[in-house]
Amino acid sequence: MYFLQKFSEFLWGLPLIVTILFAGIFFTIGSKFFQFKYLGHILKKTFGNLFGKNKDDTEEGEGVVSPLEAVSIAIGGAVGTGNIGGVATAIAVGGPGATFWMWVAALFGMLIKMVEVSLAVYYRSKDEKGENYGGPTYYMQKGLGVEKNFRLWWLMAFIFGIGIFSSVIFTMQNYTVSEAVSSTFNINMLVVSAIYLILSYVITVRGIPWLGKVSSILVPFMCLFYILGGLFIILKNVADLPNALSLIFKGAFNGTAAIGGFSGAAVSMAIRNGIARSVFSNEAGWGTSPMIHASSKIDHPIKQGLWGAFEVFVDTIIVCSITALVIIITGQWSSGLDGATLTLSAFEIGTGALGRVIVTISVFLFGLSTTGGWYAYFEVLIRHLFGDRTRAKEMAFKVFRAVYPIPGFLIVVIAVLKEMPGAEVWLLGDIASGVPTFINVIAILLLSGKFFELLKDYKARYIDEKAMKSDFKVFYEDKIKSS
Repeated sequence: MYFLQKFSEFLWGLPLIVTILFAGIFFTIGSKFFQFKYLGHILKKTFGNLFGKNKDDTEEGEGVVSPLEAVSIAIGGAVGTGNIGGVATAIAVGGPGATFWMWVAALFGMLIKMVEVSLAVYYRSKDEKGENYGGPTYYMQKGLGVEKNFRLWWLMAFIFGIGIFSSVIFTMQNYTVSEAVSSTFNINMLVVSAIYLILSYVITVRGIPWLGKVSSILVPFMCLFYILGGLFIILKNVADLPNALSLIFKGAFNGTAAIGGFSGAAVSMAIRNGIARSVFSNEAGWGTSPMIHASSKIDHPIKQGLWGAFEVFVDTIIVCSITALVIIITGQWSSGLDGATLTLSAFEIGTGALGRVIVTISVFLFGLSTTGGWYAYFEVLIRHLFGDRTRAKEMAFKVFRAVYPIPGFLIVVIAVLKEMPGAEVWLLGDIASGVPTFINVIAILLLSGKFFELLKDYKARYIDEKAMKSDFKVFYEDKIKSS
């Protein structure tokens, strides 16, 4: 376990943190602070469309799923165990100050996610059935390989793919769900894990279109369910909110002294854990959710990019903040607990046994949605790998569906037999996210020019409403056809 800790510290050391923050600042300045200046526009064109009768921004253009279904799968993949177990572990290790750095990473992450989603939609390809699929490996091939003549694009794509597929092995969903259900209902973790294994097969067997329909129903419900429970605790203890915020801001810049069962944390620990858990939770820069956003029925890449920014806003600014404030405001952050157990304890302190049950149900739903969302990402990678070789691709799907849920079950078995604490198990999640994030962020920085072109076109069409050049193509395939 010492090796895993050192490897995780290396992956999430200064180089990767600086790269993520640099990318966030670079795109923020280059877009003229779009996620701040146009936050109202982002929310209007995403959250607002969920309740409006306007169809101009939904289900327009070619694709496999609607924008809502795409973002539901993506939020389902992002809003998961990281919001409950991951945030708790960040605070348990880095102190309340980790919450501040989680917010910083998310505010920049809104634009990073918007960039990668927009590029994924722009560079997407049609398969043999005429259905659109895309993602980081696609924009590495077309944007870096074809347009920029970068011959080693395939090496970046290969390393990215290996990093993403390592998440099949280093998956946290089964563990966090089993931990939560076991501690709440006093059921053996291995039994819970086995049940989760079976349900994982059920939700992944029918592919992306079916996942989209299920996620569009399940994800909004599960988010609302969890948020209302957390807000009840925060409002109930609103007198303690100023002190909780003080702990967050002081801890972010001064570190946190040892108190209770908490061993103390330096500023560097707060920064590292806050940013690492933010990326693991909202997946901004990770390159995952662009793989499902690229299949959306949309007529402009930036329109779907707005959903990417909204996804980070919901995941971290809302859901992760709820978790963090509940843990801090109830005083459980210094209890010595970590992972999902810490969050469960905080909700139980805040609302009694009912609160613990609410979180347990949320963890269960979040875990299943994440498992389904990540299956969609892997399916896109397999499609790109096998291209038009239909028979080989279908065989790969069958094999992958058969083995996909098994590693998560094995992690629970190992954790139970070895009696591993939650913080150690979460090291696996950090390793799985570090490698692909670094590669993907480098790729989108190299392709920043294309994003700024698309953003300029979008603002002219839909915000400033100025005339654009009629020959500007908002999709790569259209550009190729016209050349």
